[in-house]
Amino acid sequence: MSFNVMDILIAFGVVAGVALLLGVMLALISRFFGVEEDQKVKAIRACLPGVNCGACGYKGCDDYAAAVAEGSAKPNLCVPGAEATAKELGEILNIEVEAPKDMIAFVHCNGHCEATTKKAAYDGITSCKAAAMLYAGPDACRFGCLGLGDCAAACPSNAICLKDGIAHVDTSLCIGCGLCTTICPKHIISLIPQETVDVVMCSNTQKGADARKACSNACIGCKKCEKVCSHNAVTVVNNLAKIDYAKCEGCGLCADACPTGCMKKVIFPDIPAGVHPRDLVSGNQD
Repeated sequence: MSFNVMDILIAFGVVAGVALLLGVMLALISRFFGVEEDQKVKAIRACLPGVNCGACGYKGCDDYAAAVAEGSAKPNLCVPGAEATAKELGEILNIEVEAPKDMIAFVHCNGHCEATTKKAAYDGITSCKAAAMLYAGPDACRFGCLGLGDCAAACPSNAICLKDGIAHVDTSLCIGCGLCTTICPKHIISLIPQETVDVVMCSNTQKGADARKACSNACIGCKKCEKVCSHNAVTVVNNLAKIDYAKCEGCGLCADACPTGCMKKVIFPDIPAGVHPRDLVSGNQD
């Protein structure tokens, strides 16, 4: 079969001409009909951590940035970004932005391997959600941490690790996004103020004797903590002590009075000075 060079050149020219025409048309459409990116939105979005946690009340950082730019959202709703993000947003908006309260994730469970036992052997998917579907999990305490790491997998700042059968939060890495609180099937993780001094490390609402059988570190609902609190910050509801952090003065009397040690005095280290929460998010670290 012989090829005519001229035919080939003509075909090539036609294809090249069509491609050029389409390119010009796309450029014109983009120029006259394209939506110009709002530089203000872009600048605001760059300040946000990029966790897309929804703690601000919006679907993600993009939606929140757009809402802040148009003035329909307050600029201090980004809990993960905390003071650093509030400061940057204030500079962009040319206003003073009050930083949101520093919050950190806390696991309300101290049912480690030595404190509780197993009621069954679990040999399924390595997932708390999956394990919880089988008779509330294999642990004797059906309220405790399952220790299979759903929260650790969800944490964008690698702040959660598993040790002695339960999850632990490194608050120097925690950005307070709250993703772990939503994924935990036991709902034993909550966001608490960074300056918290007293905590309840239990979620068991059974009566005292039953709770102690399940875990030696369990709250027994004795109300000794409630009685010694002069600020009415501690109450026992459904056999479990609760702390109202808006009233708590951090005196530590409740922890001293607790006979099982489920109430603890704590000091949570904050994110190191000079480190932006955005830099702790997985994929954003240098």
